[in-house]
Amino acid sequence: MIAKTVEPAPEHHAAHHRMAFFRQSGWMMIAATAGGGFMYVVHMVAKQMPKGEYGVFTTLLQVVSLMAIPAAGLQMIFAQQVAAAITEEQRRVAISTFRIVLRGIFSIWLAMAITVAIFWKQALAGLQISNPAALAATVGVGLAALMMPVVLGVMQGRQNFLWLGWAAILNGAGRFIVVCVVVLLLHGWAAGAMSAVFLGMTASVVIGVWQIRDVWRMALVKVAWGEWLRRAVPLTLGFGVATFMLSADMLFAQNFFPRDQTGFYAAAGMIGRALVFFTQPLTAVMFPKIAHSTARSQKTDVLALTLGVTALAGAAVAIGCTLFPSLPLRIVYDKSFLAVATPLVPWFAWSMLPLTLSNVLINSLMARARFAAVPWLALVAIGYGVALALVGHHAGTLGDTGSGLRMMVQTLGVFNTLLFLVCAWFTWGRKIQSPKPQV
Repeated sequence: MIAKTVEPAPEHHAAHHRMAFFRQSGWMMIAATAGGGFMYVVHMVAKQMPKGEYGVFTTLLQVVSLMAIPAAGLQMIFAQQVAAAITEEQRRVAISTFRIVLRGIFSIWLAMAITVAIFWKQALAGLQISNPAALAATVGVGLAALMMPVVLGVMQGRQNFLWLGWAAILNGAGRFIVVCVVVLLLHGWAAGAMSAVFLGMTASVVIGVWQIRDVWRMALVKVAWGEWLRRAVPLTLGFGVATFMLSADMLFAQNFFPRDQTGFYAAAGMIGRALVFFTQPLTAVMFPKIAHSTARSQKTDVLALTLGVTALAGAAVAIGCTLFPSLPLRIVYDKSFLAVATPLVPWFAWSMLPLTLSNVLINSLMARARFAAVPWLALVAIGYGVALALVGHHAGTLGDTGSGLRMMVQTLGVFNTLLFLVCAWFTWGRKIQSPKPQV
């Protein structure tokens, strides 16, 4: 008599998936905390720079984030495509697309480098950069910033969270070690610090290339580029909106406020942005799981889990920043930063909280290919850019620098809240038939 195979109960499957989610999320949180911790203490070293140079350094970090917008979208494209690849043919198409796109990354970077070269003097003046080597180093960092998320996207789609976490750790550790040498010993200031950023990102790229080394041996197959672009463009715009909302304010502050004041804004902003970075590992785990479940037409509660944990963690951090606003600053900065930066910390924390929740919902929408939300998300980002220009121009003319900087943060909070409401509407308020992702 042949024994019948007993299928595990659905409750067992659900419990197993929840345990895997929390285990993987826990590791990614540890890795992100370690990597983010190294990047945090980078500022303990960077504060040794003159405040004007520190303001330039933090601004250039946001420039790199904006330069990486195309690749940030590509990371999620490949994470979705690889996660949704069920058959061997689909996997070969995904890898072929990755290898061909990676070749185009250099062309994108070259176009950016040429653009910077054409507007070299204007960029130096607009960002108040005294040492041109800092801008040159930033252009070099741009290449690593474009390559890193594309390579890590394949790792994320494969749910290789172990090495994805180590890539985050070594990125931060490499940046910290090098910045100690170039700033403390060689007095490289902003230019030297940006070289440290380049080496840290390069370490992540090397890890990623090693982990996906099997893809270089696969034979290329034909790719339906029309279909791929129909997904790539909205995904890039969707994730680009989140990056723009996170990074754009520093560029406007650097342009409209005195060079010796932007370091204070950068210090408070670094605390607020840390809230977003701290919760991003949860979405990194969530995205491929939703994409994979969508491809198989399976239900999953991973969105509810991610959103709940993110909301609780984000609210706890924001409350802590409200009760003890100077504490995170004192860990990194000396007393000269406290008078101007401390009042901005609670504003930044609460302004960034809706962005952390929006990131979760944007990842969910993009993983399910609900691209109808993208034009509205882009509209919020455009409105935010216009508002920053208007508020920055007005705030920069005020005699009270503290009030002007607070107006910039408040503008950030208003538009991040608007972004969350748009994301919430397309997630729950509007019934959408999610198309099955094509690979």
